[in-house]
Amino acid sequence: MRALTKSATQEGPTRTPSILLENVHLTLASAAGPVNILNGLSLTVEPGEAVALLGPSGSGKSSLLMVAAGLENASAGRVSVAGRVLSGMDEDALARFRREHVGIVFQSFHLVPTMTALENVAVPLELLGRSDAFARAEEALAHVGLDHRLEHYPGQLSGGEQQRVALARAIVHEPEVLFADEPTGNLDGATGAAIVDLLFSLRARARATLFLVTHEEALAARCDRILRMKDGLIVADSGAAAAPSTASRSPSPVNGEGSL
Repeated sequence: MRALTKSATQEGPTRTPSILLENVHLTLASAAGPVNILNGLSLTVEPGEAVALLGPSGSGKSSLLMVAAGLENASAGRVSVAGRVLSGMDEDALARFRREHVGIVFQSFHLVPTMTALENVAVPLELLGRSDAFARAEEALAHVGLDHRLEHYPGQLSGGEQQRVALARAIVHEPEVLFADEPTGNLDGATGAAIVDLLFSLRARARATLFLVTHEEALAARCDRILRMKDGLIVADSGAAAAPSTASRSPSPVNGEGSL
């Protein structure tokens, strides 16, 4: 495992990690009693890294993402993301943190069905009080090839198009950290591959740290680093070369052609 902190080097001062988890525990209540999800997990992710998290179902992958993204409070330990200590924040403070510093892409899109694509993407900027919210949202949709779908509602879009809208919404406010939880899980192979190319292209454009939960080895191999999880702990930490890959490491250019 990598050390939690780096000392200053001759090349420059120590950088603040994008994600820093120290001895993090997560225990949730159930009808059968408390369930331990994360068991003293520690992790450092440096700025600009693309990190994939692999592991069997029930290993705690999505729970780890939820804690790091400020969607779930850890039961114990210290959580710091984008230079902000999340431990002890209340719900309002966590909501402000998410709006300002992170973008999140889910497997099931989570678009507001009564809002158009443009309105869905503009929401994070409106919550930040940005007067240019709709102009920025239109630009973000153009980046994902959906400038011709601005006024369409989620129900009028294909699954791939809905995930493109979700990607645009996740990066429109230029987050420091981009979280993605099985972003291709509800898509067919060809559409999922196109979404992956788009995800890496947008991440490079935004120069954001990427934390990706996936069960696909080939997708994980496109990242700089692969973590493997079991029983609420990270049990392996390696570079992408350690995993088998059939995917190209260079994201395809986004041209917006076709309908996913």
